[in-house]
Amino acid sequence: MSRPIERLAFLAAETPEARAAATELTERYGSCDPDSADVIVALGGDGMMLAALHRYMSTGKPIFGMNRGSVGFLMNDFAIEGLMERLVAADVTTIRPLKMRALDVYGEAYEARAINEVSLLRQTHQAAKLSIIIDGRPRLPELICDGVLIATPAGSTAYNLSAHGPILPINAQLLALTPISAFRPRRWRGALLPSHVTVTIESLERDKRPIAAAADHVEIRRVARVDVAEDREAFCVIMFDPDHSWDERILAEQFTY
Repeated sequence: MSRPIERLAFLAAETPEARAAATELTERYGSCDPDSADVIVALGGDGMMLAALHRYMSTGKPIFGMNRGSVGFLMNDFAIEGLMERLVAADVTTIRPLKMRALDVYGEAYEARAINEVSLLRQTHQAAKLSIIIDGRPRLPELICDGVLIATPAGSTAYNLSAHGPILPINAQLLALTPISAFRPRRWRGALLPSHVTVTIESLERDKRPIAAAADHVEIRRVARVDVAEDREAFCVIMFDPDHSWDERILAEQFTY
């Protein structure tokens, strides 16, 4: 980082491992209120990191995660020693979230942001029946599936990868549109979209086939329509050790077998 790092704030997940780490790190380096910190250190798993990124979105606060949880793709390795040196040497990446606007079947409107993905999922045993529109132009009149998701590059290695979607480099100006267990059209595997487009997904037969929409951890039930676009005003700042940068993680993930 170009500016000096003097004040740290430690945020811990609600697990014994994360809390113990926060106590030990605070004793070693001190801790201040996150609003006055130069760097926020998040301790836990990827869920904790996402929560911290959402909480301090658009504040300019860089967040450095250390893994004290079960999944740690967004986290660096945990160590007590040498933290200040690691922070000074860290690679800093700015990412933009997605903005989801959802309308439910009762006419209520909701808005939420997603760092990883916006997903639409069937709520019952009935498959979802969806229509996909890109920038106001219908592209797939009917998709019968368990669901569909729109993933950012940051989220392309999460749920999107599990659904056999493509992995995107972190600086790619792309979004991944990936079906989940598509039944019709059976051979449709999704699409890569420019990040500037607006994706609209409409629920067909919404009374018979209810669906839910989720933007990271925010879920709305019985959704009629969802509009998703990159939020060009919001941003998050994340830090990685230079030998374990996001680009390196994504490359490594593509050659994992």
